[in-house]
Amino acid sequence: MKTRAWFFLIAAGMILSGVATRACAQDEPPAQSTAGQASDPTGDANAKKARAVLDAMVKALGGDQWLALSNVYIEGRVSGYYQGKPTGMIMNYRQWRMTNGDERVELGKKHDDIEIFTAGNCWEATYKGKKALPKDVCEDYQRRRAHSIDVAVRQWLQNPKTILIDEGQTLSERHLTDQVTLISAENESITIQVDADTHLPRSRTFQWRDPLYKDKNEEREEYDDYHPVDGIPTPYSVTRFHNGDQTSQRYVFKGGYNVLLPPDMLNADAAAAAVKK
Repeated sequence: MKTRAWFFLIAAGMILSGVATRACAQDEPPAQSTAGQASDPTGDANAKKARAVLDAMVKALGGDQWLALSNVYIEGRVSGYYQGKPTGMIMNYRQWRMTNGDERVELGKKHDDIEIFTAGNCWEATYKGKKALPKDVCEDYQRRRAHSIDVAVRQWLQNPKTILIDEGQTLSERHLTDQVTLISAENESITIQVDADTHLPRSRTFQWRDPLYKDKNEEREEYDDYHPVDGIPTPYSVTRFHNGDQTSQRYVFKGGYNVLLPPDMLNADAAAAAVKK
């Protein structure tokens, strides 16, 4: 159980991520309204520039082909870090992620440690049967599901109440990027850094406030080493940071998009029964 919990507390998500609405509070973004942005020529010009950056990103990712994806399959290895230093924990995994954010992960060389995440439930399935994952693991998944690049493009960018802010150019791991922040109608924000040359995503950052201790946390993912997979540029290296400290690095061996899935792919009872055999 500790191994499985460790994996999803540190594992990094792919560019194709979930679609949901985040429920955690965070610091208020700069005071600004959609109406004010639309009526102010300067703000309107800035918003158009931000949208142009995001439109170029979508085109670089595959355009209509990327927007029409239904799922992604990834096979690789993830390494854990603590306070920026390797923990020595390395694990192979297979992952299926649907466009709506639901996913299944199989851990270990035998793929017999299974985790299934949906909008309402987070399960582990082993030879012992089905069991709910710890609350902190499930909440971590839900936060990341709600602040993916996919959510930014498929939901927030399509909402006229979303505020778009172009923040100019900055460096991300020695790459010159165009930085854009989206602020939703619910006052949530996602910041995306887009490579100034390739227009592919270089990072995604969001913040959330701990409901118990009230301190602010920052989650960041950096994307590198892109390779074409079924015509879609895919990062083969994904590094995750929590409050500036590296927590994981994932390396992709192979992948695929719009793969055929069995009807019980997200059925934790069926997964547990299959492991027992």
